[in-house]
Amino acid sequence: MKITIITITYNSAATVEDTIRSVVMQDYPDVEYLIIDGKSKDSTLQIAEKYRDKISKIVSEKDKGLYDALNKGIRHATGDVIGMLHSDDLYAHPQVIRHVADTFRNNPEAEGVYADLVFVNRNDTQKVMRTWESGKYEEGDFLKGWMPPHPTFFVKKECYEKFGGFNTELKLSADYELMLRLIHKNRIKLAYLPEVIVKMRMGGVSNVSFFVKLKANLEDKMAWKLNGLKPRMSTMLMKPLRKLGQYFKRAYHALF
Repeated sequence: MKITIITITYNSAATVEDTIRSVVMQDYPDVEYLIIDGKSKDSTLQIAEKYRDKISKIVSEKDKGLYDALNKGIRHATGDVIGMLHSDDLYAHPQVIRHVADTFRNNPEAEGVYADLVFVNRNDTQKVMRTWESGKYEEGDFLKGWMPPHPTFFVKKECYEKFGGFNTELKLSADYELMLRLIHKNRIKLAYLPEVIVKMRMGGVSNVSFFVKLKANLEDKMAWKLNGLKPRMSTMLMKPLRKLGQYFKRAYHALF
């Protein structure tokens, strides 16, 4: 089973080397690694070139934003399964992709695999700030505000071919819309890998200000409408409340 990992970069020199190293150090033998760059003006490409022998393809050209670039990566991907790792995130250990592949093999009907994630200090990736334990999915969980962390979400390429990629009308919530469409609407079969596989640096685009969060919440509502689906009145409220639970869970583990 070939697994494609896509990393989108644009002026990512401050963090991208950690990302790249976490991928090229994976012990799984059949990895295709794609870097899709938006014509960076800093040293991002020079850093990537240092690992050129372990990167399958580097594409650097202007795009229309993150989700357009991810769609481009999907088109270039030749793997059976596709995963995405942003340029300021990193895999938690060198066995991540092997564990994902094992989960697919142990669950032959699975079309997607997801896992857990931790948010870490931007400057110290050993310092965990928040823990996102996904839990096992049950049909209808999206109505309760549930979603898996997108960087842990690995999907068979045939699902993208059948159901489409990212909706570029959305600027902040296209990952939520994609997972809503694949999991809730089209009911792809999932398997849960109950371990932390991704470290996400705090301070990403989606949580930098109140107004960005408000816009993301409005786009979440639009995601349901775009798919001809109707959320419950509580759905959009439950989604941020689940995030609060992640802080409490972290505090509990720290104390006990």
